Amino acid sequence: MTTMLVLPLLIPLLTAALCLVGWRHPVFQRWAGTAGAAAELGAALVLLSRASAQELLVLQVGSWPAPFGITLAADLFGALMLVLAGCVGLGVAVYSLADIPDEARSRGFYPIFHVLLAGVSGAFLTGDLFNLYVWFEVMLTASFVLLALGGGRRQMEGAIKYVGLNLLCSAMFLAATGLIYGATGTLNMADLHESAARIASTHPNLLIAVQSLLFVGFGIKAAIFPLYFWLPASYPTPPSAIGALFAGLLTKVGLYALIRTATIVFPHESPVLGWIPALAAWTMIVGVLGAVAQQTISRILSFHIVSQIGYMIMGVGMMTSSDPSIRHLGLQAAVFYIAHHIVVKTNLFLVAGTVREMRGTDDLRRVGGLASASPPIAILFLIPALSLAGVPPLSGFWAKLAVIRAGLLAGQGWVVTAALATSLLTLVSMLKIWQECFWKPTDGPARSPSGTVPAALLGRNRRVRAISMCALAAITLWISVAPQPLMRFAGRSADQLLRPERYTRGVLSSPAPAVHDVVGREPER
Repeated sequence: MTTMLVLPLLIPLLTAALCLVGWRHPVFQRWAGTAGAAAELGAALVLLSRASAQELLVLQVGSWPAPFGITLAADLFGALMLVLAGCVGLGVAVYSLADIPDEARSRGFYPIFHVLLAGVSGAFLTGDLFNLYVWFEVMLTASFVLLALGGGRRQMEGAIKYVGLNLLCSAMFLAATGLIYGATGTLNMADLHESAARIASTHPNLLIAVQSLLFVGFGIKAAIFPLYFWLPASYPTPPSAIGALFAGLLTKVGLYALIRTATIVFPHESPVLGWIPALAAWTMIVGVLGAVAQQTISRILSFHIVSQIGYMIMGVGMMTSSDPSIRHLGLQAAVFYIAHHIVVKTNLFLVAGTVREMRGTDDLRRVGGLASASPPIAILFLIPALSLAGVPPLSGFWAKLAVIRAGLLAGQGWVVTAALATSLLTLVSMLKIWQECFWKPTDGPARSPSGTVPAALLGRNRRVRAISMCALAAITLWISVAPQPLMRFAGRSADQLLRPERYTRGVLSSPAPAVHDVVGREPER
């Protein structure tokens, strides 16, 4: 069954190829793109079930044994991230049926969308640093094209800022990859587990340099302070479906890579990890202050991506504790928070897109009256908005409670204070959107941006958009009412991450006997 590990890569790539074949048939592209996203989610759910039962699934591509060949591996954390990516992908694919303009579809939205999903899935499945870099580049290329679709001045400015900073991320990642390969002769993460430990004792400064380069590279991708400023300039510019896809997934890939390398490749004590608590506090405060100062929904939500990343890396920062239970609790909270945030933030961007479609703008000074004009949209906003702020008993409350509890047990009261202040200011900014966009009366009726869309088509488009928003809101409510299953799964994931010997043993012992005669030696343990 380990051959199923290739499905999350093959399905989006084959779907992209199928959409290219049907380039001149937009209806075919829409249905193929949506069906491909549904198949991707189905494959991810099967992998999650298998990983939950077996703890680790490993596939040595081409029967080359680790560390010589390409390794695909899915543990509990990776399988959960694949399912979340599948949920976002399907939700955005359905929403895009009503959101993406015909011009963007004709310029390759569906093929590039699925190439991006393949890049995200590859990053979650790969077992070596070089292929992680390759999948990062696949994501960067696809996301740049999606950002620039339409070719408007504002979109191009956002795309250029995005690609410029992410190229710097790629350069640092590649430099770190070259350094660690020169020092150890391997890039397989399981093999690096022991090799990096040897380097730590013989060349500690080299290892600190590699970790620092990787941390900065992944920090840019995850939008950690002070490397976040590209995000609010880029994410509000594309169509809402694309912005929701980016908001839900792309920063989490950087965070995933940070957690993966910190727990498997560099599990020993490091001064680099000691920076994380302070950076978490600054990321939360700077992000939420930026959100409070904005006057458009998309920019408020973009700054809140930054502030919420601070909570996630706050959980990762608990790895600096000498108490194993605190390290476990911190990572458990981080995994739970990532799952909650992906669903909530994607949904908020989708709601913002619906507001823009109804009013022609998301500028809070020019909208209003939506609570009376469309009560369902108001409810669909309140659920993720209050969850983002951590209002009990919604999913954000349980996520914040877990992170704050870990911080208190670790004695990091100043970081906890920053987290509580950020939560309060998040609620203020969400109430600001509610007051200006939904509660404040307006003189004009709801309208489309163009003002020329037939009423029947507008109604159908809103029903299509509502499918995705309702599904994501339902997931949020499910986590809110019954957080225990996800919390227990996050705990199992944290336990697995903090015991990397299970991962390394599973990857390095995965059999591929036919290659031994060619290579001439067993992989080093």
